[in-house]
Amino acid sequence: MIKNFINKLLGKATAGRAKAAPKFGKRMDVGADVHRINPELVDRRALDVVRTLKAAGFEAYIVGGAVRDLLLGLAPKDFDVATNATPEQVKGLFRRAFIIGRRFRIVHVIYGRGREHEVIEVSTFRAYMDNAAAEQVAGNEKTSQRELAGMTHAVDSSGRVLRDNVWGPMEEDAARRDFTINAMYYDPETQTVVDYHHGIRDAQKKLLRMIGDPATRYREDPVRIIRAVRFAAKLSALGFSFEPKTGQPLVGSVALLADVPQSRLFDEMLKLLQTGHATASVAQLRQLGLAKGIYPLLDLAVERADNPLVALALQDTDRRVGEGKPVAPSFLLACVLWQDVREGWQRRLDARQPPFGALQDAVDQVFDARIGDVSGRGKLGADMREIWLMQPRFERRTGSSPFSLVEQPRFRAGFDFLRLRAAVGELPEELAHWWETFSTADDAHRRDMLEAVRLEQSRAKAGGGARKVKVHRTGGPGAAGGGTAPGGLETIGASPQNQDDPRFRPVDGNGPEQTDRFDNEGSGAAGEGGSPADPARKRRRRRRKPSGGGSGGEGAPSAPSGGSGGE
Repeated sequence: MIKNFINKLLGKATAGRAKAAPKFGKRMDVGADVHRINPELVDRRALDVVRTLKAAGFEAYIVGGAVRDLLLGLAPKDFDVATNATPEQVKGLFRRAFIIGRRFRIVHVIYGRGREHEVIEVSTFRAYMDNAAAEQVAGNEKTSQRELAGMTHAVDSSGRVLRDNVWGPMEEDAARRDFTINAMYYDPETQTVVDYHHGIRDAQKKLLRMIGDPATRYREDPVRIIRAVRFAAKLSALGFSFEPKTGQPLVGSVALLADVPQSRLFDEMLKLLQTGHATASVAQLRQLGLAKGIYPLLDLAVERADNPLVALALQDTDRRVGEGKPVAPSFLLACVLWQDVREGWQRRLDARQPPFGALQDAVDQVFDARIGDVSGRGKLGADMREIWLMQPRFERRTGSSPFSLVEQPRFRAGFDFLRLRAAVGELPEELAHWWETFSTADDAHRRDMLEAVRLEQSRAKAGGGARKVKVHRTGGPGAAGGGTAPGGLETIGASPQNQDDPRFRPVDGNGPEQTDRFDNEGSGAAGEGGSPADPARKRRRRRRKPSGGGSGGEGAPSAPSGGSGGE
């Protein structure tokens, strides 16, 4: 306010609109015969929002990425609506609508309930404001909360926009958007596309072009750097590429991300990796020279993208998104950080720590070193921890443990993690097959499976079946196939009696069955000659006589009277 008063005294322009008028572009209304959008691809709930707003006397259009996808013949996953109604007016028109956000106030209109619910995001047309005329705060979003209270247009010292809630006409709203292909407005009732910045032309040329000066736009909101990568990754399969002026400032603008709240960067990282284009996003980051510097956890994911487990997890995430299945960030991040957990676990086992305690300590260390306070203390961190701590339990196929494990709420995520570990050779695939069968079987079949495992382990101890061998991680000449987990126990060979049973059939005919790393019982040997025809002699345990019935030998402890000793 003081700045505006001084500007008035000096005869300078006081607001963004009084200065040289920015280029808002020329409005072009494009009909269905030109854009050829298929109206059947428009979500009925987005159509309902547009109709409700228009019936109340407001302008309303489907906007942003949904229009871009419709132009390209794709079915949009999300629909956004833009209108000249204020957030309060929008909220008043719908039974389930909520105003969210401080920096940009928008309305979420909710349809349906539970997992089947759909959110239509409704934003009000915003004015094109000159940031030089905005109120400036010395700190950032976190440190300047009191100053920002009540402000509608504010920036920090670097020019990053902290508040932008000044409403305006549609042409100014279009000029505020980032890419030309995201700045088009579609009226599903008249089937007209309103285009101010040649978005249709750029879509036809497969060009990603920033509206206005790219370096300035990245400075206004550095998260646009990550959004640019995400759009390039999503559209790369269709042949889209950056216009040179748009792509050139990306690397030089990365330092601006240091002032963005960590929680916002974390959310943008998840959008990069969980919107169905994770592998393409990694490729774009490497190609653009942005493999490091955006966010530490993202840097690590890019660095380890060639690790077999991480690569498979990225592909699996893309597949699930493509099939419309839910994905959890905890699962993907658990895969990215498993290398750290596994190595820390092995170090502690080598130092003779108890296995489960060693795993817990390794997990704690990884959380402290890699996750921090952004997400590691909430549900996401708890889910990651549960996935990791579940892994050794999969190798304990005795007693009631398997029954309780399949009832765990996060069993499926833990099993999928086990499945990926088996797929990359870290564990035998037979173990993953066994659990897949067990998880879908009835109780009678499950008991049969556990009895079969018990019999096999008994034969192994008696020397008539598989024998357990300590192996080193590095392996050696003549080592049997199969993977080794921390703990180093692996079984070699299979009992002839079980070769026809698919639950014990070795992978590729000679793969090992993984044993329980928590099984501390001794393993049987095959007898001195090592011949299969020479089974190991069963060792008898001599019971001491009770003290009441006579002498139990020198140094024997006393036992309650009345019992009978001997076999």
